Amino acid sequence: MNRLIAFLILFVPGALAAFGIKLMRDMLFGILQSPFPALWIQFLAGLFFCIGGIGFIAGFVLHRDRKRNKVQDRFKK
Repeated sequence: MNRLIAFLILFVPGALAAFGIKLMRDMLFGILQSPFPALWIQFLAGLFFCIGGIGFIAGFVLHRDRKRNKVQDRFKK
């Protein structure tokens, strides 16, 4: 059950990061998605989603590895 919950916690930010990459790719090809009024706003939203999703996953993994004492000395608190 714990693994399922951890998977769900990581799935949502991963999906947001993938959606952010899609938004940035669509901006490069000039495809404007419906909620965004301009391409540059779409790119910034995609960049925000991508960095936020990847950052959340990285923080989750770092927190888990700190708990299990599997990080280098410079990453320990």
